[in-house]
Amino acid sequence: MPLRLSRLIVTTFVTFSIAAVAQKPAANKKPLVILISIDGMKPEAVLDATAHGLKLPNLTQMMHDGVYAQGVTGVLPTLTYPSHTTIMTGVSPAKHGIYSNTTFDPLNKNEQGWYWYAEDVKVPTLWDAAHAAGLKTANVYWPVSVGAHIDYNLAQIWRVNTPDDLKLQRAVSTPGLIAELETKLGVPGAPDVAAMDAAPGHYPNGEEETVAEDETRAKYAVELLALKHPDFMTVYFTGLDTEQHKSGPFSPSANAILERIDALVGQVRAAAEKEKPGHAFVSVISDHGFASVQHDVNLYGTFLANGLFTLDAQHKIASWKAMLWPMGGSAAVILADPNDATTKAQVDSILANLAADPANGIAMILTHDEVVADRGLPNAQSMIAFTVGYELGYQFVPPLVTRGTSGGMHGYPPTYPEMKSSFFLVGPSIPHGRSVNQIDMRNIAPTLARILGTTLPNAELPGLDLK
Repeated sequence: MPLRLSRLIVTTFVTFSIAAVAQKPAANKKPLVILISIDGMKPEAVLDATAHGLKLPNLTQMMHDGVYAQGVTGVLPTLTYPSHTTIMTGVSPAKHGIYSNTTFDPLNKNEQGWYWYAEDVKVPTLWDAAHAAGLKTANVYWPVSVGAHIDYNLAQIWRVNTPDDLKLQRAVSTPGLIAELETKLGVPGAPDVAAMDAAPGHYPNGEEETVAEDETRAKYAVELLALKHPDFMTVYFTGLDTEQHKSGPFSPSANAILERIDALVGQVRAAAEKEKPGHAFVSVISDHGFASVQHDVNLYGTFLANGLFTLDAQHKIASWKAMLWPMGGSAAVILADPNDATTKAQVDSILANLAADPANGIAMILTHDEVVADRGLPNAQSMIAFTVGYELGYQFVPPLVTRGTSGGMHGYPPTYPEMKSSFFLVGPSIPHGRSVNQIDMRNIAPTLARILGTTLPNAELPGLDLK
């Protein structure tokens, strides 16, 4: 990873090298790479937009102007934080260490903490590779970015969704950067943090993740690009995922939001090409697909009834022998004592009995060895994969299966076709209108690293062959 290349070299690295199709930039002209994530965007939303009633001129243009995947096979589990970390590292959760969105915390001591902190990533990221190569980096709200080696970082974090979270967000971002961008954008001042939180144009609070916040963050991304001139920038849009959890994929409201995000992609791409004419590469990806949900499966109630954990007087978990780690369309089972053969046998028996009845919505139970083989959580005793249409519920009392509390979910195994994610890439000498068919999510990071003129030695797969 510490290779320092000041320009994109046209040579013959390996069969999978993108360099063979990239033009040699002019002297001292480094490429600009922008990586945009649209959380939860299914590939068919763009590849077959008309059939889904969508008008996506900018994303459709990217498909015509560059290369695209028919689908991207993700990681286990297909959740936002593990997926985004794989996109940035080229390795699986078992290796990069971001196993879920939330940390495993059965007693809730961490108050529903997420994997916000880059120090938890066990391998170098694209930000690290670019930094080691002497390139400037920038970020707008990408997951697992707190404390990352990023020159201009608007990190993603929240805690209690109050105005104080704005202070926290400023504290973990590049000092003074939010205020500098607000000044450049002409955002009027506010008398206090509470007023700022409600004021139009101010940088959004963490976990404010509707399309309106995407539109604000896009303005900051464009201004950040023009003001700081990074060589590599990541931008994360969340509004589609937020709506699809409410109403499911391809609902009228979800489609309307994706059309608004499409406009943001156009804005960022135009800004990139203005910043580095003839040397700008833009990649749009997503982290996972989506499936409609009709049912919750309240396994917590089953575990409680079988004595696998206990509650205190406030109905909070007091002790546990086996506990669920929730992941939406799946759930890992963790043993307090991995060597507790009695509890392991009890859990295996309970889950096998439940899975035998299709009405319970359990598609399969992955053993520890199967989870490890799929490069998932190394400490999982087993993993429950729900049938599409079912998700993990949180009730402690019967019945087992109840009406779904969300309209859409992800987190199912990456082998489910509904979980396929998206990949698009445009730039100088990138072939036009070419499908790279189905790819693995681990191909993305080494592909972008080569464009940047650096490497990711830990990547588990090579970059894409785009010749």
